Amino acid sequence: METKTLDIPVALPEYYENCERCIERLKESLLKIEGMQSVELDEATSSLIVTYDASFTSIEGVIESARQIGVEIVRRYTHEIVTLSGLDCPDCAQKVERTLLKMDGVLWASVNYATSILSIEYLSASVSHQNVVGWVRRLGYDIVEEAPAMPGVAPVAKVEPVWRNRRALLTLTSGLFLVLGFLSSRLGLPDPFPNAMYAIALVTGGYYPARSGLFSARALALDTNFLMTAAALGAVALGEWADGAMVLFLFSLGSALEAYTVERTRRSIRLLIELFPRDALVKRNGREERVPIQQISVGETVIIKPGDQIAVDGVVAAGSSSVDQSAVTGESTPAEKVAGDAVFAGSMNQRGAMEVRVTSAAEDNTLSKIIHLVEEAQARKAPSQRFSERFGRIYTPLVIVAAVGLSVIPPLLGGDFAEWFRKSLILLVVSCPCALVISTPVAIVASIGNAARNGILVKGGAYLEELGRISVIAFDKTGTLTTGRLEVENVFPVPGHTEQDVLKTAATIESKSEHPLADAILARARARGVELGDIAYFEALPGMGARAVIDGRLTYIGNDRLLADIKLTPPEIPGLEPDACNGKTLMYVCVENTVLGVITATDTVKKTTPDAVRELRRAGIVKTVMITGDNAATARAVASDLGIDDVYSDLLPEEKVDIIRDLVKRHGRVAMVGDGINDAPALAAATIGIAMGGAGAHSVLETADVTLMADDLSKLPYSIRLSRSSLRIIKQNVTFAVIVVAALVLSTLVGWLTLAGGVIGHEGSALIVIANGMRLLRKA
Repeated sequence: METKTLDIPVALPEYYENCERCIERLKESLLKIEGMQSVELDEATSSLIVTYDASFTSIEGVIESARQIGVEIVRRYTHEIVTLSGLDCPDCAQKVERTLLKMDGVLWASVNYATSILSIEYLSASVSHQNVVGWVRRLGYDIVEEAPAMPGVAPVAKVEPVWRNRRALLTLTSGLFLVLGFLSSRLGLPDPFPNAMYAIALVTGGYYPARSGLFSARALALDTNFLMTAAALGAVALGEWADGAMVLFLFSLGSALEAYTVERTRRSIRLLIELFPRDALVKRNGREERVPIQQISVGETVIIKPGDQIAVDGVVAAGSSSVDQSAVTGESTPAEKVAGDAVFAGSMNQRGAMEVRVTSAAEDNTLSKIIHLVEEAQARKAPSQRFSERFGRIYTPLVIVAAVGLSVIPPLLGGDFAEWFRKSLILLVVSCPCALVISTPVAIVASIGNAARNGILVKGGAYLEELGRISVIAFDKTGTLTTGRLEVENVFPVPGHTEQDVLKTAATIESKSEHPLADAILARARARGVELGDIAYFEALPGMGARAVIDGRLTYIGNDRLLADIKLTPPEIPGLEPDACNGKTLMYVCVENTVLGVITATDTVKKTTPDAVRELRRAGIVKTVMITGDNAATARAVASDLGIDDVYSDLLPEEKVDIIRDLVKRHGRVAMVGDGINDAPALAAATIGIAMGGAGAHSVLETADVTLMADDLSKLPYSIRLSRSSLRIIKQNVTFAVIVVAALVLSTLVGWLTLAGGVIGHEGSALIVIANGMRLLRKA
């Protein structure tokens, strides 16, 4: 555990002054962060004093949690994501991470072996990027300093072909001289000749392990490279040159194969980056010119020709086309785009030509955000990965002590020194649980990459594992199960008033509203030629409706809850029969103490929703719940059509949170699906918050634990199946790795295992675990 205490300057909203409840809510929110131990607020200096475990908690996580409840962190910290080169074993990643966490000014560090990504946070005043580079180099590794392939994303290390890879060539050379040594020994040549062959094999195969092992010893953080090198030198000390050469050759070969297989999981990010064009055709000064994407400004016009990869986020200004958005949203069917529609960087234009007005800088566009969030997600460790790492930290030193004892104690009691020393060397070879350490991260990286390619963003391994255990899902109705595009069906005026009266009052109030119903009422008013009144005051009433002062009179529009609140009773209106209202949204329009009439509106279920709900059942979801602010009749009608089990209606936003908390209390783990903005409190209260429509709203990407890039539920069952597969494969990997470790140690102690056999068991188990995890790169 790396416990750190930090004084963080914050900018508190004005309403926090003398608000004990606000301060308690801030503390509660931050204490929910895994690894957070204590939170205190010094109001006099406007600073948070937090104590946390730096191996769990990042300052970015603190900033994000605080921002969601209105508190801004004053940034004195640098958050960097860089690519490491030369990372050649799973426990090497832990060594780098633990060493960096001990450095003054470093607040958090996480190294992912499966991606070679280092995420690090440090105090800007005391640590610089060059300090980080220096620390990494002293451990025998390096940081890729090339310009990134796209803005805001860590550069990807180049993959060299085998014939240009020095480590691969040295491994092949080692194998060649090992075979020559074996053949010369079998041919009966004098010992110096085969031993010379073995010595060359040992030096060539052992160059990189010995180099890394030396850096480990200097850093007092022993890793697999050090132990393998020590075992090989011990074999040479016993005069067993062949065994020493065999150990380092097999270890070097195993490491090369591991690097090759793990590299395939890293391609999940590289494939996304390759979608990003380096330049675009821009209209400037009356002519067209090709411009690097970093130099394109918001507001400029980019020309998209048939077959072009779209390089920017923007809005179609002219033209129309069919666009393949599968790389961003996961949707297999191309979307038709006309003037006014949004397009996303990374999409592929098909048959038409368009002019697109740029709405985001290159580093802020959708594809950049996706890749950045995927990198962040892969840096966040799942609980099972932390277990593996904790086990390794305890197990490896114990086995090293046991190996030393095995080489000393039995000979002191009369045992054969050579025999027991050899056993101790084998124990060293099998002592690093690499298969266990790599069992979780390779599966998590493969799953998150798979999800990203299918339009699903998962914020980290912890959320992936929790999603795999979910059995209950709650849905918001409007905009989630339904299109959210309400249409006015009828206007029922109370006798003595006209449809024009009702529409004029309703449309004037809704002209200041952002509710989905507002657009529908305004559209109906325009269609009827209704002129709006003069509005002097407007106030939204969450969960009820809105009120305004129009032409000097207090007016209202809202549901039956609002009617009860202002102590009016629903009037009897000709034609407004209860049966005719099922499945419809009713909005009462009132002026002071008089009801003018009722507007009914309908919202259609999204085409993909019925199939998605059925697929969720097949994926193992046992209960579905709808929570909505809409009236009970409408909610029941939609739920009945979709086969949703439970319905909670007429809810205020805070009541939705209470319902979610109650579901969590009763069922243990609950996912909430909503739009990520209006439903943010309920998403935060659920075990897993799932937001939709991330491709069109960057704020959605920041708020939820899981984001569906498309604005429908079609990918939700896929995400459930993928997360369940991930859990299953992680369990398989951990179980297999523990069994192999136990078998190798036991075989060593009873004398069944040779040095070469120990290396084969060690490296082979790691390769099997990696290959099993890589199955998650395929479709779920």
